[in-house]
This record gives sequence, C-alpha cells and structure tokens, in this order.
Amino acid sequence: MLHLRIIAPADLSDAVLTFVSDAAGVTHITARRGDAIEPPGDLIECDVTREAANDVLSQLKSLDIEKRGAITMEPLDTVLSAAAIKAEKAVPGDPADAVVWEELTNRSREESTLSGAFVCFLTIACMLAAVGVITNSPITVVGAMVVGPEFGPLAAIAVAITLRRPRLALRSLLAIVIGFPVAMAVTGVFAWVGQGVGWFSINDVLDAHEVDFIYQVGPFSVVVALLAGAAGMLSMISAKSAALVGVFISVTTVPAAGYAVVAAILGQWGRAGQSLGQLVVNLVSIVVAGVALLTVYRLWQRRHPQPDRRRVYRSGEFSAPVRIGRERGHWDWVRW
Repeated sequence: MLHLRIIAPADLSDAVLTFVSDAAGVTHITARRGDAIEPPGDLIECDVTREAANDVLSQLKSLDIEKRGAITMEPLDTVLSAAAIKAEKAVPGDPADAVVWEELTNRSREESTLSGAFVCFLTIACMLAAVGVITNSPITVVGAMVVGPEFGPLAAIAVAITLRRPRLALRSLLAIVIGFPVAMAVTGVFAWVGQGVGWFSINDVLDAHEVDFIYQVGPFSVVVALLAGAAGMLSMISAKSAALVGVFISVTTVPAAGYAVVAAILGQWGRAGQSLGQLVVNLVSIVVAGVALLTVYRLWQRRHPQPDRRRVYRSGEFSAPVRIGRERGHWDWVRW
C-alpha cells in the first residue's frame, strides 16, 4: 500500500475527506484541522492500494490540491490491518502489477538529472571499461556495467515519450548527450597518458579477445538490449532493484564507450566506429523496449478500468457515481 499525506486548504478539506472516505481502496483515514502551517490548511492522511492510487491522485489533482496545498506519497513495506486487506479486495488487480504513474515519473525525474554525481559515476564506469579492455578482463568490464548510471536517463526518456512529457525527455536526453562525451573525453586523456608511459600497447588491445563482444554488433546486440530495456523498466515499475542490477550487467553501453575511446587512441578507427555503433544500438533499443512495455501497461489499464467510486450513505445504500467538479466558482459534488 501507499501512504498519502495531504495538506488541503480549509475550504477544500471537506471535499477531500468525502472523496477519500468514499473511494474504493482507501483506508486508515485521519484528519487534523488547522495542523498545517506552510502551506496553511488541514492535514489529511490515508493509505491507498497501489491499484487505486492513480484514480485517487487524479481526483485530488482535479481539486488543485498540489497547487494550493500539497500531496506526498510513500510506500508502506508492512501493513497489519484487516481494513487494509478489505481495501485491497475492493479493487481488482494485483499490487505488484499496478503502475502508479506519478510515482514512476518522479522517480524517473530524480534519476535523469545531469549532475556532478551522474557525470562522475559515468566517467568512472568508462575508465573501468577501458581498463577492462586493456587488461582483457571481462570481470572489470562487468564492474563498469554495474557502476554506469545511464539506465536512469534512458528509462526517463521512455517514460517521457509514453506520457508525452517533453521537458522530462529533454532533461534526460541532455544527461546522455552531455554525460557520455564528457566521460569519454576524460577516459581518452587517461588512455592517452597510459599509452604514453607504456602501460599498454596496440597489441594488448588487438589480442584482448575476451572482450571482443563489446564492439561486435549483431542481431543479438539488439535482442539483448531490447530484453534488458524491458526488464529494466519492469524492475522500475515493480521496484525490484535486484532485477535492475541484472539489466546493468547485460547491456554493453558503457563498455562500448570505453572501448571506442581506447581504440581511437590507438588509431583503430574501425573498432572505434563499431563500438560507437554498439553504443547507439543499445541506447536506442533500451528506450524502444521501455516505451513498448509502458504502452502495453497503459493499454491494459484502459481495458481494465477501476470500478466506479460510489458514495456510501448511512443507510447502506449507494448513490450514483460522483465526480468532483467546479461550479460557480466553488467546488461541489456533481453527478456524471
């Protein structure tokens, strides 16, 4: 389940309380009048099942709560409550399969920022990949794959394309377009100095057959990248971090960048070009797979809509479905 913390202006708190009280999949509702100081208002808290979260958040946003107040959401790892079990049964579907789009968007935004930490991790990963190529060490190459942070922006691009968020797409694309050249430039300086002091020679790279897979582009390069992209997006949706690590060590994005730099320093332009081709193929394939998976999820949700939220009266009878709407400058409950 998810815990919602809502700061609602005094004139909207009754509407919010009525909605969360009547919404399927919502339980553990508490309210404290006038507790919120900044922004001012009433503090309302509740727990909601993941399957119902999108509908609940959409209705709360229709009240402009995020503009006049605040909505925060956090996952609950352990909930011992008969009311929670009843709330989960009231909404069809499995919590593990539910995609909370606001949660996914925020997570993608956080992991796609072009920051100093992102560039440092990407640079270290490229340098590790270069060392793995020079020393013919697949283990070092795998280490570079795990360190590389590039999946975050790629996943964010897929989310942005699916949800039509151009700002998120541009922000994520900048992280890739700027991050990789900077990391490769620093790695190039490292490789140039290493060659100059005699740490390695062209024969070391030409004889490194254990890492030939990095620059050899083929049909399986696309297949592996597509599968890894789908698995990575699925791991983000289901919050399975262990699966995400498996994705990192499946795709040769960072190793391809490191190999391209080393090959270029040694004048092996053919291998450098193939490595760059491997890099582009993997980056594009991961995004395509992510978009495809998210699109399938959205289509599935549209074909399996949530049940109508019905207002429950003390008599136990149900009224017609209701929606929050704006009428004559104030908020009222209106029939649809």
